[in-house]
Order: sequence, then structure tokens, then C-alpha cells
Amino acid sequence: MQKLRENLCRAGKPVRVLRLPDGTRVLVLPHGGRVLGLYAPRRAGNFYWTHPALNSAADARSFYASDAWHNSGGDRTWLAPEVDVFLPAFPKLDRYEQPRALDPGHYRAIEGESGFKLENRLTVRLSRSKKDVALKITKRFGPAPNPLRRERGVDLRGVEYAGYTQRSSLELTGASRTTKAQIGLWNLIQMPPGGDLLMPTFSRNEPRHIFSTVGVIPDDDLVVTEHLVRYRMRQRGEHKISLRAAPMTGRAGYLYCSGSQWSLVVRNFMVNPSGEYVDVPWTESGWLGFAVQACNVNSALGAFSEFEYHTPAIGHRTGSVRCDDTAQVWAFRGSRARIVKIARLLVAGRDSAL
Repeated sequence: MQKLRENLCRAGKPVRVLRLPDGTRVLVLPHGGRVLGLYAPRRAGNFYWTHPALNSAADARSFYASDAWHNSGGDRTWLAPEVDVFLPAFPKLDRYEQPRALDPGHYRAIEGESGFKLENRLTVRLSRSKKDVALKITKRFGPAPNPLRRERGVDLRGVEYAGYTQRSSLELTGASRTTKAQIGLWNLIQMPPGGDLLMPTFSRNEPRHIFSTVGVIPDDDLVVTEHLVRYRMRQRGEHKISLRAAPMTGRAGYLYCSGSQWSLVVRNFMVNPSGEYVDVPWTESGWLGFAVQACNVNSALGAFSEFEYHTPAIGHRTGSVRCDDTAQVWAFRGSRARIVKIARLLVAGRDSAL
């Protein structure tokens, strides 16, 4: 952690370190409003993927001096619908642009009695309506104790744990409080490539393919059963899938190996199928109701696996001008046997073939 922190500071991007009561350390980068690092007590290994340029101060300086999107890594917040915010020529799909007002944005760290929060005030243009929408995004971070700490029969010896709670809010501001647009939060975690994303469901939930830049996802790499979607994220190019809100349980886990150690990163989040989920497939822009996505990237953008979830939208006809979202990240590292057992308990089910 210390080396990453020093490289960022030398590149002119200072970070904040949040030290939680259980010893978890959370590295927060205001540039981009990201949780860039998640570390277990007294351990150096980051559970998250970070851009290779951050491995040296000189490369980090060049990276942040460029006009390209600063995809630092970690846990970030975007906005939905994707077709409105990131495809400026929609329904044409030939241009994908990250609005700089959103990412990296102009996040400020604001001190308060209970710690600091990140705040970004921005305006985005929506491609379909051609309207500008003024918004405020706020993010706060706090502890998330090990969810298995009270469970009997769970052997946690030799297992490292780190976790945090993220509280994020989205608010329409000024004249945009009466906008006819709908817009929602979209939270995304980037993790090392090559692992398995485990997404439990209440009933069968067939993934919708959003895009594939190289070939297709092999059938063996996307396995759907009545209560689990298992995505082996190891393809070349860029591939993205999306899942419907109604069958989702509100939890997903990413299982990956690094050397002799195995890791599991679990995101615990709220799903409200009664809410208005406004993200849509790019070629079916009237099909609402998607809440969860996964994106496998092995391209010029880097090599990482991404888990994504949406919140119900605010704005026109929703009755809300603000939403508040609370989600946890629970991360474990240890032997394969212990981590697989934890994965079965928290996300995959006891009978899953892991």
C-alpha cells in the first residue's frame, strides 16, 4: 500500500487512508472518487486491480498528464443509462466517451464529525434528449465487519479479511430537479483478471449480451443454473453481460487465484425490483429493468474483471430527486479450501461445483 500511495502523491494525486476498527485499510483516491485499494490488516496485497502505470511515480505522472480516460482501477461510481451518458451519438455505437465531469470529475474531500466524504457537483448531457442535467454525487465510507464472525463451524484460521461500507447518494440540483430525464447511480469494482464471478439468483436469470469486441463468450465460460450465474472471466477483448433485477439476490462474489493464495471479493448491495432500473441493452433501448452487469476486459484498456450494479433511477415520474445507496464489500484471502467454503456460504450455495 505504501508504495502505491507514494507513487500517487509524487504524481500529484494525493490519497486518503481510512483505517477501520478491524484493521482494514481503505485507500481512497479523490481523483475519480475511487476506492483504489482494499487491504487486510498488516498485509500488503491489494484485493483490487489498479492500472499498471501506478507502479511507478514517473509512469503515474505521464498517465495522469494524458488526455485519455484515467482508469486508475478500484471501486468507482458512474451514471446510467449508459446509452445516454457514454454514447454521445446514440443510436450510433461508434463513439464511447467517459464524460470528464463524471470521471475523474471534481471530487472534493469534505471533513465532518464522522470523517470525510467525497462530493462531486457536475452536469452531464444526455444523448437521447439532448438535455443537460445538473447533479451532485456524494460518497462516504465506513466499517463492514466480517459477516462470518458469528457463524459456528466456519474455520477462519489463516484467512485474511478486509471490508468496508460505501454510502453513496445522487441528487438532482437546481432547475434539474424538475427534469423529464431519469438517471441512476452505477457502482463498479475492478479486480484482477481470470477469476470466476458468482452471481446468485432467486430464479433462472439469463444474461443479456451487451457487446463483444472479439468473438463471443464460450458456453463453458458462462454457466447459468436455476440459482446461480457463473461467469469465468478469461476472454480476450472486451465482453459485457447484463442481468435482470427481479431475480437478483443482491450479492455477488469474485473468486480468483494469485500464486498459492485464493481471494474472494463479495459485494453486498440492495436490489429493489419495484424501483425504476433505467439501464438498457444498447440495441434494445426500450427494455428497462436491468440491475447487474459484468464486464471482462483484456485489451488496450488493461486486463481486469469488473462487477457492476445499478440503483433505481431518480427524476421524471419516479417521485424522487435524490437516492441513497448503501453497499458492503467483504474480501477474503487464504487457502483454496477455506476460500471456496466461504464462497459457498456467502454467494454460490453449498452444493455448487466450485
